[in-house]
Amino acid sequence: MNVLVIGGGIGGPVAALALRRAGFDATVYEAYPRTAEGVGGGLGFAPNGLQALSVVGVDDAVRAIGTPITSMAMQSWTGKTLGAFESDPPQLMVWRDELYRVLREEALARGVVFEMGKRLVDATSSDDGVVARFADGSSVRGDLLVGADGIRSTVRGLIDPGAPKPRYTGLLGFGARVADTGLPSTGGCMYLAFGKRAFFGYQVMDDSSGGWFVNLPSKTPMSTAEARAVGAAEWLRRFREVFADDRVPALPMFARTSPEDLVITGPLEDIPSVPTWSRGRMVLIGDAAHPTSPSSGQGASLAVESAVELARCLRDLPHPEAFAAYERLRRDRVERIIKMAARTNQDKAAGPVARVLRDLLMPVAMKFVKPSKFAWQFEHRIEWDAPLTTV
Repeated sequence: MNVLVIGGGIGGPVAALALRRAGFDATVYEAYPRTAEGVGGGLGFAPNGLQALSVVGVDDAVRAIGTPITSMAMQSWTGKTLGAFESDPPQLMVWRDELYRVLREEALARGVVFEMGKRLVDATSSDDGVVARFADGSSVRGDLLVGADGIRSTVRGLIDPGAPKPRYTGLLGFGARVADTGLPSTGGCMYLAFGKRAFFGYQVMDDSSGGWFVNLPSKTPMSTAEARAVGAAEWLRRFREVFADDRVPALPMFARTSPEDLVITGPLEDIPSVPTWSRGRMVLIGDAAHPTSPSSGQGASLAVESAVELARCLRDLPHPEAFAAYERLRRDRVERIIKMAARTNQDKAAGPVARVLRDLLMPVAMKFVKPSKFAWQFEHRIEWDAPLTTV
């Protein structure tokens, strides 16, 4: 069987690799005419994502480009630690463009074909196959179509024209890599600071390089294009004002950030629940099916999990049953993580009164929170070798 994978970001290449391992041919169709080197900021890659990558033999390649996050600590604007927990096994901090590069290179090395400049505009599913039509006037026929085309998925709209749109979380996202922060290493710890007016995350490596991100509350939604139109230099100036009173190393890191290195990701968005994941011979994975905001730290890992789980289901079951089994295995887990991230976003965008209450109560609450409470996220495993026999 031939599978058309729409979207060449994170989930698409992994889906193609997993489908090939399951015995399918898979071709990736990417909307943009060029590759995404240099695009995107830093992200967390969780142990469960690495386990899923191990199924297709790409986990070591991703470990090689990542920096371990051995612990995470939450701070108030005063620099006081509100709570901390170990990350065992460690998560990884990776740069999205490097993750993209590694996954694409591994897929190409194993025979996956990437067709660039193929923006999907329509698809028709029938009893004997699916036809995808692209903006350049071309079309292609396959046996199945996998939508890995992100939070603004075209495939999602074709499966369900009434599918919900992305929901703005009240936050705008920014980040940067800094070659020399001038700061001491954080010893593998990622610090997450609830500032007076915005949220600041940072990590410094042993060589004093590092990275930071800002989640800036904004009641007025702003598209990525609108945010970028403001200009990187102006955003950095605004950040210096926003964090002027905070006793965290935001200002020194901003001072060593060149405007051209600022990544403006725009609005943080999610969709609490996508009602319909499949129709006919078309199915969704990743942010097309379960878009969580970056606050989850699980977006890339969940996309990889879903790509591998879908391939496992298709290996063992006819596609209608496979799609149903895949959704049953995935929906509760991903929607629970989306909901947790939404609560985190509320803390990040807290007003003056809520901020004071949060800073007072969080240290107390953290004393009673055991790491095992979050283990279900990170210990999830895809049992590739276990055959599926029923929905």
